[in-house]
Amino acid sequence: MNEISTISTLRLSLLRAMYLLLVVGLGLTMWPSIVAPSSMSANAGTVVSSLLGALCLVSVLGLRNPLQMLPLLIFELVWKIIWVVAFALPMWMGPGLDMYAAETLFACMLGIVLVPLVLPWGYIAREYVRAPGTPWSAGTPASAR
Repeated sequence: MNEISTISTLRLSLLRAMYLLLVVGLGLTMWPSIVAPSSMSANAGTVVSSLLGALCLVSVLGLRNPLQMLPLLIFELVWKIIWVVAFALPMWMGPGLDMYAAETLFACMLGIVLVPLVLPWGYIAREYVRAPGTPWSAGTPASAR
């Protein structure tokens, strides 16, 4: 069976909408500071901007190939969960969230809610969890997989 035939047109449209949200959202928030940086110093902020700028560009591929780019959405979900659990939650329970953390928490929670709703979990389980992995060498016989 063709992999796309197992995914509904609605699900594919929702995936494309999520990639489009990443492209537009990150394009509007990250690319202005990448194209015209406010300073010429390198710091953690410039690394984050570069990473999110790359996520924006690679998300364009998801508009054309939504299933092949699923690892991108999985990455998006996982990094947001890590940030919320490791950084936002301790701040919220301790000294409280500053304005930056509160805004970031809102954006992360939006992704933590929306991304799982559009992901085709059955397809992910079948293709990424239960399917045999790629052999470590080209000479590995199929029976050993």
